Amino acid sequence: MIRMKDYIVRATAAGGQVRAFAITARELVEEARARHNTSPVATAALGRLLAGGAMMGSMMKNDSDMLTVKVRGNGPLGGITVTADSKANVKGYVENPDAMLPPKNGKLDVGGAVGIGILQVIKDMGLKEPYVGDTMLVTSEIAEDLTYYFASSEQVPSSVGLGVLMEKDNTVKCAGGFIIQMMPFASEETISKIENNLKHVTSVTELLDRGCTPEQILEELLGDTGLEITDTIPARFYCNCSKERVEKAVASIGREDIQEMIGEGKDIEVKCHFCNSAYTYTVEDLRRIMHGGKR
Repeated sequence: MIRMKDYIVRATAAGGQVRAFAITARELVEEARARHNTSPVATAALGRLLAGGAMMGSMMKNDSDMLTVKVRGNGPLGGITVTADSKANVKGYVENPDAMLPPKNGKLDVGGAVGIGILQVIKDMGLKEPYVGDTMLVTSEIAEDLTYYFASSEQVPSSVGLGVLMEKDNTVKCAGGFIIQMMPFASEETISKIENNLKHVTSVTELLDRGCTPEQILEELLGDTGLEITDTIPARFYCNCSKERVEKAVASIGREDIQEMIGEGKDIEVKCHFCNSAYTYTVEDLRRIMHGGKR
């Protein structure tokens, strides 16, 4: 089977009354699964948020803009955190990657794994204060929660669909989704036509499993409303961590704790939350960090 590279399609429809995004994200979700060794339900939850986050990142204008989406629930997964930039570079992690739950109605129980809680979106656009929007989780299945966030926090009527399908060996078979948003001047006719189209789509995973590309997903949803693809951008799992960056986190734990580590006389290993890369700091490194020294 030829694997498609991950990418996002941006489009408009109905003469600009609608803007739309669709993504195929198998590779980036599989990379997250492999890096964090996530259970199937954790892969599905993290994968949905990664696909949604990548599309939301691609909505931002400037190269330096950053988006963080956090899901904090009381289920066994703990929290999920995803960050993305405007070029659809995305990374993320789940607090309890090995959480397991029995399937619900034959499907992975993402809602049960996430539990009741809050969705938080933080947009850092280089202003004094980042924009922060908090909403309740309505179903904890991620897509509906983002739909609710757009409507209540950004006042943009939207429809979000996200899906991750697993293989029997627990690798990712396909992943992706769409976001469709109505502009303030969208006519009732356009809105009802799209609502009707959405009713006929059984699930995102079904479309992806059929081999639908992002263009074909949007064609299915908006094909009868004058769909215009505006551009295509690659999406990928990407983390900008480095030994120097992680060192700042080590430095922030305080002199006493670092002194204690030095006293133990052993190297320490620190892992990046987002990509699970491990960095080793020797006793010499720790001494230098404690004294605020540069390498």
